[in-house]
Amino acid sequence: MSSSHDLEEAGIIVGEASSTEFTFVSQRENYPPKWEYLVIKSTEYIDGELKPVDVVAQVEKVTSVSDVMTQQLDLESLERIRRAKLDEIRTLGQARIIGYIRKESETAAKTTGDVKSKVLLPRRAVAPGEHVYIAPRDVLRNLFSYSEEEGLNVGSLISRPDIPVYLSVQGFRRHLAIIAQTGAGKSYCAGVLIEELLAKGASIIVIDPHADYVLISLAQSGGKYEHGDRATVFRNPSSTGRYSDKDVGNVKPYEIAFQDLKHDEICDVAEIRESFTNLREAVRVALEVLNERDKHYLPQDLIKTLEAIRDEPKEGKKDEKRELKVGAGSAIKYVRRLVNLRVFGYQSTPITDLLKPMRVSIVDLSGLEDASMDYIVSRILSDAFTVVEKREFDLPVFIIVEEAHKFVPPSTENPTFSSYIINKIAAEGRKFGIFLIMITQRPSKVHPDSLSQCNSQIVMKLTNPCDQSAVANSSERMSKDLLDDLPGLNPGEAVVVGDATKAPVMVKIRSRKTREGGADIDVVNMLRQARQEVGAQKTTEENRRKQIPLKKGQFSEV
Repeated sequence: MSSSHDLEEAGIIVGEASSTEFTFVSQRENYPPKWEYLVIKSTEYIDGELKPVDVVAQVEKVTSVSDVMTQQLDLESLERIRRAKLDEIRTLGQARIIGYIRKESETAAKTTGDVKSKVLLPRRAVAPGEHVYIAPRDVLRNLFSYSEEEGLNVGSLISRPDIPVYLSVQGFRRHLAIIAQTGAGKSYCAGVLIEELLAKGASIIVIDPHADYVLISLAQSGGKYEHGDRATVFRNPSSTGRYSDKDVGNVKPYEIAFQDLKHDEICDVAEIRESFTNLREAVRVALEVLNERDKHYLPQDLIKTLEAIRDEPKEGKKDEKRELKVGAGSAIKYVRRLVNLRVFGYQSTPITDLLKPMRVSIVDLSGLEDASMDYIVSRILSDAFTVVEKREFDLPVFIIVEEAHKFVPPSTENPTFSSYIINKIAAEGRKFGIFLIMITQRPSKVHPDSLSQCNSQIVMKLTNPCDQSAVANSSERMSKDLLDDLPGLNPGEAVVVGDATKAPVMVKIRSRKTREGGADIDVVNMLRQARQEVGAQKTTEENRRKQIPLKKGQFSEV
């Protein structure tokens, strides 16, 4: 770093100072704003020796104090003091220490191929009376950057737009959560991450309940995105879709062949308990009949077969199949649930169609009922985990689950189909190379086991106390001061903590290169269009009436 003579001074440390925070006094008019970064020259024991280090801190609070302008004085007295310039206002700043930067040794650098740095928390307190400086650009660039192979460019510092912020893709190995209230920009942020991961060669599956990501193959400026041919949108035939196939491009069907489901899986999805042995046996017998008769069948065919078993005539006085018939009759109402799922077809889409090198597969679930979404998600994630676990696909896989609270709720009493596999990926996925990115506006409604496994978090504007508490409980690195800052964030601004960054950072998410599918509608423009349409219809009607010839005895309105 430059010598202190070349740095812009921000103030002097006063009062009690520690290894984690300090207070400083600045000039009355020229003081660093909230969230600005500072450096303080200090010393730390490194390899057993006391050496000089540059400690980086961030301004958390700025206050103005006057011992003269007190609340006990009336307005006239305060005006006299102000005109006489006797107010003696002092500007105080409260700063939180981030750490000091230490580079790898030359030996480690030769091994890894590039010089890396890490941020260490100081063990020694900064001293009152020491000068505080505005952190220079080179220090901040070093603090918030990674090598080209590792770094994902997500934006810039809120306080210093000229400083780019990168996240470490290595940090995603222990999963990531993107948390924000509606309208704060969480899906936009996820789109930026998809762009960065795809450019790095990642294999990505996006669970997309509201078609927020289906336009990712299109460039923001118009035309095709540079990696647009690496994006595919998969839709179940029952999905109504928020956008047409023509608007999206490269749309493929995602189907689940009913005949591929095993007996136990059908019973579990239909919620036929294991204790209902007669019902499960009836389903097993009906499936045997169907498999002998047909290669392809649907839940409706299973119902018809169960009805046939139920309605079979008695064989003599003793009906040996009575229990089977009763079981078949009772099983029908459960199997009807499978019909209502509306996800089954005659041919299954193999998971290998979704998992390919350097490709993003968007699973568009828009227009489906929650139960249908849930089952499709459970099937895709289970299949993906299986092939990765068996090393049939040996490249890193990133699973992005939008609206995570829909699929992995906190209650274990009424678990979703997909909650088990999502919790399993959260707990075990990193061992096999499958990494989870969960996105939600309601962290308090996400299973705490899954959320706590996300060692990195991107948290945007969040005002709900319950949700703030859930974030605090899931991350030891989200301090109370950072939590207190969340309500004051603007759309597109975020706090990032965890393994994905060297130090907690407040970032302005960069502009996307791809089109966003989930942007809010322009209400003003659409209302204008409505007025124009009504005006055009009115004009057309008036012109039509003028052209109709008057009948005898009629008079015009003019």
